[in-house]
Amino acid sequence: MIITFLGTGTSQGVPVIACNCSVCQSLDYKDKRLRSSIHINMNETSIVVDTGPDFRQQMLRENINKLDAILYTHEHKDHTAGMDDIRSFNFIQKKDIPIYARDSVIGQLKKEFAYVFEEIKYPGVPQVSVNILDGNPFKINNIEIIPVETLHYKLPVYGFRINNFGYLTDTNYISEKEKEKLRGVEVLVLNALQKEKHISHYNLEEALNIIAELQPSKAYLIHMSHKMGKHTDVQATLPNNVYLAYDGLKIEV
Repeated sequence: MIITFLGTGTSQGVPVIACNCSVCQSLDYKDKRLRSSIHINMNETSIVVDTGPDFRQQMLRENINKLDAILYTHEHKDHTAGMDDIRSFNFIQKKDIPIYARDSVIGQLKKEFAYVFEEIKYPGVPQVSVNILDGNPFKINNIEIIPVETLHYKLPVYGFRINNFGYLTDTNYISEKEKEKLRGVEVLVLNALQKEKHISHYNLEEALNIIAELQPSKAYLIHMSHKMGKHTDVQATLPNNVYLAYDGLKIEV
């Protein structure tokens, strides 16, 4: 399984165009963070988790020309706003793109992209097939995926486990029951917004505590705002098995 980090950043914080901080002005490509999303390539199956506003740019950058399914973690715009751009894959593949999400997320997508779900569709709109997640494991092309429910303040958010890989974004609470689903993962991806405490995201210290508890062989931090600091500076402070992910990073699990 090859994981590509399409984006490792967030909409949180001051827009880059108005910010003179060291991260926003950095020339290091590892500090250029688009909205968080990953691409999973396993057994010739291509899956994307979340289609944020940067989805089109991310897919073009990584030269991804096949898409078998999209998993949605939750309904916030920085994770859904790019759904319209799946239409290119409809044209290429000449079939609907399956999307997987809890019912509340599907409801929000139907509001934001009403034209996609109309009974009589305008020619050329994205074509999707809806699959509602209820917390139980499911399969995409014989790949078993286990939803892991977390809380983003009070909003339920799904993370996902595939084999020995776990992916969690936009969370600051995981119940003991849901943590059990992550025991034994070799690679864990987890959000860490900034160093200061935050109402709806793990900060760096909290994320490191979860990693220490679950004990993956390796962990990668995502969904970082510019308040986290520069990649090189923060990486130097982390445990040996913990890494700041960066856009375009590829790992094999």
